[in-house]
Amino acid sequence: MGFTYLAFAYMIALILTAILIFFAIWHVIAFDELKNDQKNPIEQCNTLNPLVLPEYISHTVMVLLIVLGGDLLTFFLNLPILIFNFNKYKNRPVMSRFGIYDPTLVMNGDVLNREMKEGWIKLAFYMVSFFYYLYSFISTLISSN
Repeated sequence: MGFTYLAFAYMIALILTAILIFFAIWHVIAFDELKNDQKNPIEQCNTLNPLVLPEYISHTVMVLLIVLGGDLLTFFLNLPILIFNFNKYKNRPVMSRFGIYDPTLVMNGDVLNREMKEGWIKLAFYMVSFFYYLYSFISTLISSN
């Protein structure tokens, strides 16, 4: 079995996707706690905002590694999430620190429901991506013989 660059990129993608799944679960739990009035919005935003840039950067790095390996199909499958993340960060509320969640806006019913829906969609996308990357990793290792 030969270990190619693309196999290495898929291995890194598997690790980063596992981390992104954790971030998505944390996102869903945090907004569920806000929805049920179990936590204060300031505390939740202070715990969620530091996770935004690592999530976006790790997803971007993962996709760049795979593109450099020559797999354009995976790039095009990830492109909508990349564009969504870029636009969301570009249009974030004016804040003094990094992050996209403003405690004054987060308790708005529409924003809360949209963020919950976004968390579930990202969780589903990352779960499907994880198994796709696992399949691609194995098939790349097998085909490199």
